[in-house]
Amino acid sequence: MDKNMISKKKIAIIGTVGVPANYGGFETLAEHLIEDLGQKHDITVFCSGKKYAKSERKSSYKGATLKYLPFDANGIQSIPYDTLSILYSLFFADVLLVLGVAGAWILPFVRIFTNKKIIISIDGIEWKRDKWNVFAKWYLFWAEGLAVKYSHIDISDNEAIQDYTASRYGSLSRIIEYGADHTMKVPITTEATEQYPFLKGLYAFKVCRIEPENNVHVILEAFTKTNKMPLVIVGNWDKSAYGQSLKVQYSDHPNIQILDPIYNQKQLDVLRGNASLYVHGHSAGGTNPSLVEAMYLGLPILSFGVSYNRVTTENRALYFDGLDNLIQAINEIYLAKLKSIGEEMGKIAKRRYTWSYIAFKYDLLIEEALLAQDKMEVVPEIKNIPYSQLLELGQAHNKTNYNF
Repeated sequence: MDKNMISKKKIAIIGTVGVPANYGGFETLAEHLIEDLGQKHDITVFCSGKKYAKSERKSSYKGATLKYLPFDANGIQSIPYDTLSILYSLFFADVLLVLGVAGAWILPFVRIFTNKKIIISIDGIEWKRDKWNVFAKWYLFWAEGLAVKYSHIDISDNEAIQDYTASRYGSLSRIIEYGADHTMKVPITTEATEQYPFLKGLYAFKVCRIEPENNVHVILEAFTKTNKMPLVIVGNWDKSAYGQSLKVQYSDHPNIQILDPIYNQKQLDVLRGNASLYVHGHSAGGTNPSLVEAMYLGLPILSFGVSYNRVTTENRALYFDGLDNLIQAINEIYLAKLKSIGEEMGKIAKRRYTWSYIAFKYDLLIEEALLAQDKMEVVPEIKNIPYSQLLELGQAHNKTNYNF
């Protein structure tokens, strides 16, 4: 196909809160796709009217068209939000880039009645997250299957997720992670140390949503049992009873500094970029944006040892799998080892997690989708391995039968 014929194809980005990006991996991804691919493609981004006040709304951003819908992009409202975004896109878009599976129930109809091309990122194994109730888990599990089956191309952000979609759905998912080179190593200023005195010494750092799946309770408890270095942890504590309870329980502990969400990138980079250790507790999902950002900053990583995190760090970080194990890992840390691990993490991130490289991979997928008819299928041998053996091999995420 002549490249000129596809150079200005219309691309709809669906499933993000919107741009300009204030937070979130998908939002940052959308912004960088606009910057890197906006000259080649005509991009439209759907935005949540719940998150952008009318005074903040724009008709365009960095050359991309913005469309606002009166729903939240997260939680139960993500279903009508994504659904309406998909329906709206059918009137103008050549390719629908759908980030997340909330609106996947409508994709069979899109495939049957239109010739639109669908690329979907399933966003890790979303239905496994502890924050969802049984109904939500069932819906996301069902929607995930539809997303993989009825898309022209499905994206995994991690090799472990690719294994999962291959074993469960027989789909050869494409791996595209997240970029991290928007983060910067910001030097410590006098003003910063006045506001955050811990910057003067060694400290561990963590930023995340305050949810059980991120093992926040385990990490907090571990740092109360050691005085190796204090823990500074940033998150949305007031969002849930879980976070509120932890905030009350640990706020006064001398080895723990609890901070509310920080949306100023430079301020966050000062705290994160000058840490002596980054602690990553995510136990569900695929490649985590906060993890690759910490890696790009050259921080030594102490991570929960699930397959997703091991793949992201190429099995070269420090790992833990429970409270006792984490306490031991913290107590055995020494500076020379941390420096070596940090340098290794930085090399991996600069090789794999830059936005220009991520955008290039998306561009290739867009061109492939425009030519696609049927999906490539695979028949993985792992489907024949009993679950007990999967557990022993550290491949429990490839289980193919579930009870809710």
